Amino acid sequence: MRIRRFAASRAARNLPPLDNSRDAMKIKLRFLLATVLAATTFVSVAHADQLADIKKKGEIVVGVLGTDEPNSFVDPKTREIVGYEVDLANAIARKIGVKATFKQIAVAARIPELQQGRVDLLAASLTHNKERESQIDFSLTTFVTGQKVIVKTSSGIADVPQLAGKKVLTVKGGTQEENVRKAVPSVEVVTFETTQQAFQALQQGKGAGYVNDEATLVNDIAKLGPAKKDYRILPTNLSTEPLALGLRKNEPALKKVVDDTLAELEKSGEADKIFLKWYGPTTKLQFDKRSFKIDSDKI
Repeated sequence: MRIRRFAASRAARNLPPLDNSRDAMKIKLRFLLATVLAATTFVSVAHADQLADIKKKGEIVVGVLGTDEPNSFVDPKTREIVGYEVDLANAIARKIGVKATFKQIAVAARIPELQQGRVDLLAASLTHNKERESQIDFSLTTFVTGQKVIVKTSSGIADVPQLAGKKVLTVKGGTQEENVRKAVPSVEVVTFETTQQAFQALQQGKGAGYVNDEATLVNDIAKLGPAKKDYRILPTNLSTEPLALGLRKNEPALKKVVDDTLAELEKSGEADKIFLKWYGPTTKLQFDKRSFKIDSDKI
């Protein structure tokens, strides 16, 4: 109908008639473009910034692994999700003035859950790297660790190069697989939905090594009790991993309040207290002190 009106208008102005399919196609494309632009404008106007949405609903939904002690895990006594990253997320919720609700998600589902709006924030042992910067935004770095490999002492494997041609186990959807392949191109990698499944597979003899962040490996070994003497962490780092909280792209108001909260925790000394609570000398990990500060989102 609009195209016929357009043609009639041309005739009224003594312009040449539309006499070929190319002219008709051009007009259709113009109307299509106008429709798309109008729809895009409507969506942009209708979409309030995420921080305003969070305040309106009175809660911030935080995606956590819930299986990665001490960053986020289920307390066996209270059955509540607790941990280092949980404390950081709770501080952010208090700053905004809302309740924090924690949703357990799989490693491979972290970024899709955030992009699709099922969670507002990721506090899920998330490595900040250049590749992911095209998908999501990151907070100030909240933790720095390195990825290593744990093996059975009986394997005779002394360092990473000896994994060549062998089967290595890790979690699906993280940076571990990519990093171990870079270090040992001939390695065979088998992935699992959770880190616990991967470590259990190592204990069952289903692989020669298990790859994860060093802090997690130390914690895993500590849980074994007397059996921990049967395992060792190889000395070579596969990578250095800056961890951060994840946010949807182009949400400057939310990113500012997240970064401001983290910076305030650092300045007040509270960030150090939270670190020592979960990683310090009285924990299974027994870290003496932090090797990083929460002061930058650059990598």
